[in-house]
Amino acid sequence: MSANISHHIPSEILAAYAAGSLGQAFSLVVAAHVSLCTECRAELAAHEAAGGAVLDTIAAESVSPDLFARVLDHLDDPVQPEPAPRGREGVFPGPVMDALKGKAPRWKALGGGVKQCLIGGDDDGLSRLLFIPPKQAVPDHGHHGTELTLVLQGGFSDEVGHFDVGDVEVADAELEHTPVADAGPPCIVLAATDAPLKFNTFLPRLLQPLFGI
Repeated sequence: MSANISHHIPSEILAAYAAGSLGQAFSLVVAAHVSLCTECRAELAAHEAAGGAVLDTIAAESVSPDLFARVLDHLDDPVQPEPAPRGREGVFPGPVMDALKGKAPRWKALGGGVKQCLIGGDDDGLSRLLFIPPKQAVPDHGHHGTELTLVLQGGFSDEVGHFDVGDVEVADAELEHTPVADAGPPCIVLAATDAPLKFNTFLPRLLQPLFGI
C-alpha cells in the first residue's frame, strides 16, 4: 500500500497524535492512514520513542500519603476488558471499523449522488465518510479551519494535485478547491474538520446546516 502513497500526514500532526493532544476526529484519520502507510507508521514510532525519552528525564513528583491505600481499595473492582481492535473490512481500515462499531456505513444522500456517513467527533472536530460518484465534483469550497481527507477507494483531483488510495490531503484556510472524483470506482474518503467548510455557491451554503458540513 505504501508504495503508492505520495501524500502523507505532516510531522507536526503525527507528533500531536503521539502526544495524545490531537482531537478525536483528526486522530481517526491519522490512525487510519498509519494503518495503511509504513512510512508514517515508522515516523509515528519515532515520535512515541522521543516522547518516552522525554518522560524519562522528568523529575519524580511526590504523591499523597494515602495513594497506596486507595489503590489497594480498588484492586477488587470489576474491570471491563478493552475490546480487541477490529481488522480491515473491504475498503475500511480497522480504525474506521472501530469508529463504525463494526457496522456498515449508514449513508445519507447530499445530492448529485454524493453521500455521507457522520462518524463522530468531539469539541475539536467532526469526522465523516463521503461517497462521491465517478467524475462527480464536490462543490467549490474553502475552509474556516483545517480539513484532513484520506482516500479509501478510488481517487480525486483538485487544484493541489491527484490523491490516490492512502493519500491524505491537508487543507487549511488558504486553500479553495473543487475536488473531482476519478473515473472508475466511486471515490470514498474519510474526512475530518475542526470548523465548518466555506462554500462559495448559494445552494451548498443553504443546505450546510442541515447536513452538518
